[in-house]
Amino acid sequence: MDGTGIHAALDAVGPRLKWLRVQRGMTLTALADATGISKSTLSRLETGQRKPNLELLLPLAQTYRVPLDELVGAPEVGDPRVRLKPRRVHGRVVIPLTPQPGSVQAWKILIPGSQVEPRPRTHEGYEWLYVLSGTMRLLLGSHDLRLSAGEVAEFDTHVPHWFGSADDRPAEVLSLFGRQGERAHVRTGTEHD
Repeated sequence: MDGTGIHAALDAVGPRLKWLRVQRGMTLTALADATGISKSTLSRLETGQRKPNLELLLPLAQTYRVPLDELVGAPEVGDPRVRLKPRRVHGRVVIPLTPQPGSVQAWKILIPGSQVEPRPRTHEGYEWLYVLSGTMRLLLGSHDLRLSAGEVAEFDTHVPHWFGSADDRPAEVLSLFGRQGERAHVRTGTEHD
């Protein structure tokens, strides 16, 4: 929003405040009592003689029970849905769950039941896998593991690894992958300072 847009938004706050007060059937005196803001300050806000600030708008938003965005006429945020496209990687369907590249990426991986032939590989990073459904086979160095729904594995991807179907049936896996070796921090219970 440029300077002109900001001034226009601020100029619209006063009439919006007055409209809300009238809609609620409140007098300036009643609003002053409810918010702790003086009647004269409220009047100047509504007429545009006083610039709005957070110290004034927060109590008004609470009294009117509206989001602060509504008081200042903030633009609509838009469609909140994240539309990420699935793709095929090493015979699996991989759905990115993080929209921008960053240090840690989240993926949902659909492993087909036909993916049973191990092809271990190594690469930079650290991976955390959570089995959502089905049974997954994980080869990790000299380990040959079967992971069922609800089980987790984490490993340095410099170790030769491969994962696929453990029983000729599909499996779904959630993956958190840190390209630079970032690890997932898992906490259990609650911590008190």
